[in-house]
Amino acid sequence: MDKDKRIRIIIGHYGSGKTEFSVNYAVKLSQMGKKVALADLDVVNLYFRSREKAEILEDMGIKVIGGAIKGSGMDLPAISGEVLTPLQDKSYQAILDVGGNPQGARTLGRYHSYFKDGEYDMFFVLNANRPETQTVDQVEEYIVKIQDVARAKVTGIINNTHLLKSTSAEDVMRGYNLAKEVSTRTGLPIKYNVCLETLVDELPEELGDNVFPIKLYMREEWML
Repeated sequence: MDKDKRIRIIIGHYGSGKTEFSVNYAVKLSQMGKKVALADLDVVNLYFRSREKAEILEDMGIKVIGGAIKGSGMDLPAISGEVLTPLQDKSYQAILDVGGNPQGARTLGRYHSYFKDGEYDMFFVLNANRPETQTVDQVEEYIVKIQDVARAKVTGIINNTHLLKSTSAEDVMRGYNLAKEVSTRTGLPIKYNVCLETLVDELPEELGDNVFPIKLYMREEWML
């Protein structure tokens, strides 16, 4: 994680688990003693957003930036001006959780001046169990669309192939195999292979140091 750029943009199709990854990524950075800001730029998906867990994350020392309009029952697609703080203040490790389709990525356009080559990472979260991202052609097409709208380049792939709490080691490996094909086609590296903490010991050594264990912060205990 230390080798990743200070500004990390997390994108992915609806259902990819990009928000869960973003939250876990922020938590791990905070546990490493980093000053972390997590900005929720998802104005498309109104469910399971990182800002819904703001209190828990802030208790861990993470600055959470959500909607500009706050209040019980209010949920309007507005982005807080606070997003500029971690982009401008280089003491922050910044994570931007972005909407799960090309339209959602459009919010990044207003910040493109901060995304200079070599100074940011944009990670594409891939869930091979989603019907929209099950082939190399589908994934490559999606990446191209996101890049065009976001005015930034994807720099790495996150294999987050899952079925929520029912995820198996076989799911992770199926996603890894697809991610390898995408990597060969595009030249993008596989940065992490995400799995539940309980699955770490079931994964083959082939994945090396790229295994990224997570907790399901965004799923309530009663949810499947």
